[in-house]
Amino acid sequence: SLSLSSDINLSSPNKGLVVDQSDCLSDVPVEGAMGSSVTPLPPGLTEQKAEEFRTELSKVEEEINTLRHVLSAKEKHATELRRKLGLTPLNELKQNLTKSWQDVQTSNAYKKTQETLSQAGQKTSAALSTVGTAISRRLGDMR
Repeated sequence: SLSLSSDINLSSPNKGLVVDQSDCLSDVPVEGAMGSSVTPLPPGLTEQKAEEFRTELSKVEEEINTLRHVLSAKEKHATELRRKLGLTPLNELKQNLTKSWQDVQTSNAYKKTQETLSQAGQKTSAALSTVGTAISRRLGDMR
């Protein structure tokens, strides 16, 4: 059995989290250690070494499942803390979009584009003003 306090060093409010390991191996495929005797061993691998690998694989799979349970508990705890802080997924999305827009606005490409568009707008305004003045003169001359 895996001991969380010695194998997993997590710093969090759930540091001493007790994980129910009764179903830890439920996700491990049954073919793991049992079905491998049906398949021939790779060249150069002795039956003794294969058994060591199977034992190690079993332990690693058990650790993976334990870590999945711990991660799931941590995610639930984080979700609960977010909810208590009023951080709903929609609020987080709004904050991310706002931050992304601010990042875009402070980027050099955005600033250069904004300057170019501003200069183009000024030139267009000046050109339209010149055209308007010319039309006004002609209308004045026509009178």
